Amino acid sequence: KCAVITGAGSGVGQAVAVVLAREGWRVAILGRRETALQETAALITAAGKTALVCPCDVGDSVAVRAVGKQILDTFGRVDVLVNSAGTNVPKRSLRELQEEDYRHLIDANLNGAYYCVQAFLPHMRERGSGTIVNVISDAGLRANAKAGPAYVAAKFGLTGLTQSINAEERANGIRACAIFPGDINTPLLEKRPNPPPAEARVGMLQAEDVAACIMLAINLPERAVIEELLLRPL
Repeated sequence: KCAVITGAGSGVGQAVAVVLAREGWRVAILGRRETALQETAALITAAGKTALVCPCDVGDSVAVRAVGKQILDTFGRVDVLVNSAGTNVPKRSLRELQEEDYRHLIDANLNGAYYCVQAFLPHMRERGSGTIVNVISDAGLRANAKAGPAYVAAKFGLTGLTQSINAEERANGIRACAIFPGDINTPLLEKRPNPPPAEARVGMLQAEDVAACIMLAINLPERAVIEELLLRPL
């Protein structure tokens, strides 16, 4: 089976790409930074597998369409899409947020997922099966000042996109899962106005924890779907 993972250069995207590869999946890994993707590919190679490395800004619809075609031409099928790409900016409050940053966050956190869904959904529909996992945030359920309004708006949008996929496509054998993690110890923490210290990160969710939840959604029998999963540290 074949999977596409966005945001695969680090964090949750990297963790789930490695797990999928170890379990025998063919994986295509997407991200803006080719160097980071190569690091993920090296981890997969160390596990005795290979990855299709696809540098791509998911916020660029033209680039996503081109990469989508490349992946389908190479693999011939895509069974799973994991939208894990996401970012934020330090100056994120309503008082500080710049319009350019607002547009960038909507592109990276919402539009990119939509473009990727549309790149592979027709193929899944034709095959009569497919799983789409959107890694969102608990900020996609309830706003908080820590995340900032652009991030929150994008994540609420991604929640709606996930629900829409299930509403429209379940009759076509396609299922979507929205995962809402709390704080995760990933490089994204460095973009906070005040990044948390190392001792605080130990008690957070780790990328591998979220990857395990993604695998749960993927490995369910095809007749079942986890529509929403809220995940928090103990």
